[in-house]
Amino acid sequence: MAKVLVIHGAGMNMRGKVQVEVFGPMSLAGYDARIHDYAKALGMAVETFHSNIEGEVINRIYAASDGGFAGALINPAGYMTGYPALCLAISQVAYPTIEVHISNPATRGLVSDVAKVCRATVAGFGITGYDLALRGLQALLSKA
Repeated sequence: MAKVLVIHGAGMNMRGKVQVEVFGPMSLAGYDARIHDYAKALGMAVETFHSNIEGEVINRIYAASDGGFAGALINPAGYMTGYPALCLAISQVAYPTIEVHISNPATRGLVSDVAKVCRATVAGFGITGYDLALRGLQALLSKA
């Protein structure tokens, strides 16, 4: 069973509390529950991780590399731009990482630096984007 790390970036703990018109009413706990359901249906194991501290996210990315994780999904949220150490960490691990966004940041004029070091990006499909990203990751892993 493939182990996948799901990283929630800075500010994700505010989901369902602010900007509901952009991101919807679901809380981070709701995201996690749905992501676990998606993974279970695909025969994957996920570990979810959230931090508003960049260094903690970086340490978790490296620990996952040492811990036998097959891949990662990241919703960088507040870490989308201006975090070169985070981008470096993602680019230095052997497993593929897919960036996921509930909304489409491009519609708000945002371009993610993190996307440049990820294998793929899924944006604008709401919570279903995590299911799409897990399916994409599963396809990548089956080719390896």
